[in-house]
Amino acid sequence: MTRRSPLLRRTVAAAALALALPLAACGSSDDDSGSDQAWTYTDDLGTKLELDAAPERLVVQSSVAAALTDLGLGDKIVGVFGPVKNADGELDSQAAGLDADAVEDVTGGGEYGDIDLEKLAGLEPDLVVTSSYLEPDLWYVNADVKKKLDAQFQTLVISFDGKTLPQIIDSTEKAATALGADEADFAEGREAFETAQARLEKVAQGAKPSILAVSYSPDLFYVSNPEVSPDLKYYRDEIGLDIVTPKNPDEGGYFESLSWEKADTYDADVAYWDDRIGSAGLAALKKEPVWGKTTAAEDDAYIPWTSVAPPSAQAYADVFDRFADGLETFTS
Repeated sequence: MTRRSPLLRRTVAAAALALALPLAACGSSDDDSGSDQAWTYTDDLGTKLELDAAPERLVVQSSVAAALTDLGLGDKIVGVFGPVKNADGELDSQAAGLDADAVEDVTGGGEYGDIDLEKLAGLEPDLVVTSSYLEPDLWYVNADVKKKLDAQFQTLVISFDGKTLPQIIDSTEKAATALGADEADFAEGREAFETAQARLEKVAQGAKPSILAVSYSPDLFYVSNPEVSPDLKYYRDEIGLDIVTPKNPDEGGYFESLSWEKADTYDADVAYWDDRIGSAGLAALKKEPVWGKTTAAEDDAYIPWTSVAPPSAQAYADVFDRFADGLETFTS
């Protein structure tokens, strides 16, 4: 992220896709997943990874781990880092679909992007996997940890930077294929997504509420920008929903940060709230007096927004269905 605070990293919109377009799940031209042969793969940052054999033990950032699990690679994931449980103690929406009890959490106890490298090394991974929203920054890996990580392990990076929704999912499936996934296992997720997309489109053809995508923090109120948030842009441009665009986005463009005294700057019929704050965060948002003047707040019109979802078709089928559930409630 251009802005380095943990809040920005927490509020970057998640990736989705439009399965009406072909989703190519092709491997890198130089990869060879045979277990008895050398394995090479050039990732989205242009880094050529080389191993004596195809990787069998992976430590993966939690949302990417959930996506790779959807794509049939759950048995290869031995460790994760990043959000696993939310503020309510439940599986975080960023890791939806991940079997948290089957993997070791190697997230460090320090600032954003900290990893317990000793615990990670104990898992003896063949490869570390994460993503990048703004190249070359790695998701949930801070600069200090990256230097130490690079000295011990190879890291495969799936980049979301500047990509459309279909391209983001293509990149994830490409990496999954190179890691040994069977492309036939992708079909069920694609079908689920197509069904959920059709349902969301049908709901969108009815009432057209204005929708404000928001994130809460005790100090600032964040309005997310559909111009650079792939899922919000898709909802607006492809589904036809009225997603409010902030006029003065912060550096990086992902959102406009407002003081709570200005929380009513943008009015909307529905608040699409970042669900990583959990129920306690939503309760705190509802107590903000200036925000309480908006139409969405007055009508108690809130729909949970999985702003950083696992980048798989199956995960976004679930996201779209939840969005459609909420819209039906407030537009029926």
